[in-house]
Amino acid sequence: MKKYYLNLQLFAGEKTEKATPKRRQEARKRGQVLKSTEINSAVILFVAFLLLKLIIPAMLEEMQVYIFNLWSQMTIGIISVETIAPLLNSLVILFLKLILPLLVVIVVVGVIANLVQVGFLFTTEPLQIKLSRINPLEGFKRIFSKKALAELFKSIGKIGLISFITYSSIKSNVDSFPYLMDMGIAAIIKFLGQILFTILWKVILLLIFLAILDYLYQKYEYETNLKMSKQEIKDEYKNIEGDPQVKAKIKEKQRQMAMSRMMQEVPHADVIITNPTHFAVALKYETQTMDAPMVVAKGQDLVALRIKELAHKNGIVTVENKPLAQLLFHNVDINQQVPEDMFQAVAEILAFVYRLKQKA
Repeated sequence: MKKYYLNLQLFAGEKTEKATPKRRQEARKRGQVLKSTEINSAVILFVAFLLLKLIIPAMLEEMQVYIFNLWSQMTIGIISVETIAPLLNSLVILFLKLILPLLVVIVVVGVIANLVQVGFLFTTEPLQIKLSRINPLEGFKRIFSKKALAELFKSIGKIGLISFITYSSIKSNVDSFPYLMDMGIAAIIKFLGQILFTILWKVILLLIFLAILDYLYQKYEYETNLKMSKQEIKDEYKNIEGDPQVKAKIKEKQRQMAMSRMMQEVPHADVIITNPTHFAVALKYETQTMDAPMVVAKGQDLVALRIKELAHKNGIVTVENKPLAQLLFHNVDINQQVPEDMFQAVAEILAFVYRLKQKA
């Protein structure tokens, strides 16, 4: 039996359940989100590749103009500070015109890729200083953790595949290299550029495929790390909804307080209508403040007996009317006025009570 109980405890402690929304929200506040850096890298490289393919003709023209101007100055033979300064300024402007748009696009695409994966998130939790981060033993564990080893093998595999693509692309064109000696500079640049773009295109396709696999792996790791045990789910439910035992005690206390307030109204009632044993309903009517008689107390069995005892102790008239007592008990709440379809029956009882009071 003890062994069975221990097995149950171990089973309750196993993280087999999916994370609750609250657990996911807390993890997000800590900066623990589903994100693949490979997706960002693949998207940035893909957009940069397309942009380069679009602007390279214009870049070549700009560079050709600059080289022509530089060569012209050199052939004239007038090289001085006055002639070099404009050329340097032109070189800086050319560099900015070629590189700045590419950098801006890369930054924007990187931000968009992060927002698509994570959304807007600002948290200082990862920046907080924790002693566990500078603990050598913890650092050693992180270096040789399953995640670190997976990242290592992933990097090695990526480098190996990119090297194979580069080698195979160059090997397929190696027979054409001797003919470069008979080509002009423009033709050589065009030929090498075609090989380079072919390699880049294949590498980008490879990185996109690897990014998809990495995203699936990161999602699996993310969901695994967030998994909860049955006991954790129960504890979270208690924290959100409150301990059932405490809630039951609160409700019991509220019932007792409501019962006490209700019993305090019985001595002020005008009449008690009974079943005669199972139900008791206390009615009160003030002509100046009420449009209709009001139920100020009602009860069943022991509560009904208590109401009748209080009525007898305080000289409240008790009238036996089984159908009316049942209707009032089941259809009219405490501090609620009697509905119109019961006016006639209640009015007759109140008139009878008032006559008794006048005779007394």
